Order: sequence, then structure tokens, then C-alpha cells
Amino acid sequence: MTLFPPSTNADYRGSSLAVGFLILSAVLTIVPGAIHYFLPDGGAGVIAHIDLATRADTIIAIFAWYGAMQIPFGLLVLIIALRYCTLVPLTLLMLLIMQALSAYSAWFWKGAHGDHHPPEHYASAAFLVLGLLFLFLSLRQRAPKETSR
Repeated sequence: MTLFPPSTNADYRGSSLAVGFLILSAVLTIVPGAIHYFLPDGGAGVIAHIDLATRADTIIAIFAWYGAMQIPFGLLVLIIALRYCTLVPLTLLMLLIMQALSAYSAWFWKGAHGDHHPPEHYASAAFLVLGLLFLFLSLRQRAPKETSR
């Protein structure tokens, strides 16, 4: 058994655009994760413009905790996109569920109080539209590549 089983990319029949979108999604998960984890305020104040006058230590700790989850998750998504393309549709579906829950909470539930929305609230909503498109493309079957004889 190895850390990375053999690649499944040869069996993937979906769109390569969906793979590219998954790579972009991975990068756009890793980079904010690093910001949340390594920036002194986790981006809460300087990026999200959250008022840190009250409970700053708790808010910053939550941002760091979330960043600690985003970094390895983004790396896993990147590995799937680069090495295990047969998992692209499933991964896109999981990302869609994650972003749908996040967008619902941000706009209609727990995060919907007040007029302030950090950048991630808009990104989650945008991902839903783009994610559905690329999920559809990942499920469309391309003809297998013919090998020359």
C-alpha cells in the first residue's frame, strides 16, 4: 500500500474544464486557509472587516481553526484534481453542498443579521452557479481517446 494509489485520470471521461475549475477551487481554498491561519487577525479585521472590539481572541481563534481545516482540505481537492479525476464529479458535488450550506447560513440564517457581508458570502453564492455548471460538464461523457496503431 502506498500513500498515493495509482492515478485514475485515464478513466475520466468528463470535461477537462471541470478539472481546471476544481484546481482553481483548491487554490481558492488553500490561499484563504493560509490567510486565516497565518495572518495575525486571521483576516477577520483587515479583510472581512469584522468588528474585533468585542471577543477578538475568540473570533481570531475561530478563523485560525477554520484555516487549519481549509489548508488540508484544499490540498486533498488539489490531489483529486491532479491525480484522481474520476472523483472530480463527487468532489464538485461535496463542494456544492458545502457552499450551499455556507451561502444559506450567510444570507438567510445565522450570518444574515445586519447589513455586513464579508467576501466569502459573495464567493459562496457565486460558487453555486459555477459549481453546478462544472458539475454538469464533469458528468458529460466524452468519447475515449483513440490510440494510434
